[in-house]
Amino acid sequence: MAKRVRFVELNAKALRALADGDLAGGSAEAGVALDEHFVCDRARWIFGHRADQVAQDPSAAPWITRAAVSEPDGSVVGDAGFHGPPDEAGLVEVGYTVVPEYRRQGYARAMLEALLTRAAAEPGVRTVRATIGSDNAASLATIAGFGFTRVGERGNERDGIALVFEVSADAIQAE
Repeated sequence: MAKRVRFVELNAKALRALADGDLAGGSAEAGVALDEHFVCDRARWIFGHRADQVAQDPSAAPWITRAAVSEPDGSVVGDAGFHGPPDEAGLVEVGYTVVPEYRRQGYARAMLEALLTRAAAEPGVRTVRATIGSDNAASLATIAGFGFTRVGERGNERDGIALVFEVSADAIQAE
């Protein structure tokens, strides 16, 4: 059975609390019980970056990271969103993470589907990008079947090679 998710906003206070490692404060601000995964080192860095992003540009808030909640049971299964609002060319980039205990159950696919639906409905979006580590087989499998085309790669010594994929908003709407 296909999984379904809804997104819950992580406002500036929630993002800052999570970046500071305050799981209880982040959960209280979000209004949902977030998992310890939301305060791991990687998540803390991301939430700190997103909190700074919203502080610099409050109009980015509707686009960035949200908690992903499984429907109908209400479990927080991860976080997902865009790296920011569409750029001048109409490009948005998706990002999603599934809490470890919920991986390999269809939640990443549900998150990606919801993000793509949102992007396709926005008049300013022309292209959706996904950048995935070349060794991330699960995420590479997740984007399969959504019309993404590999358009390049980038990398550095710390993170290794990441593959860059894009799909046009028109192709998403046609599905």
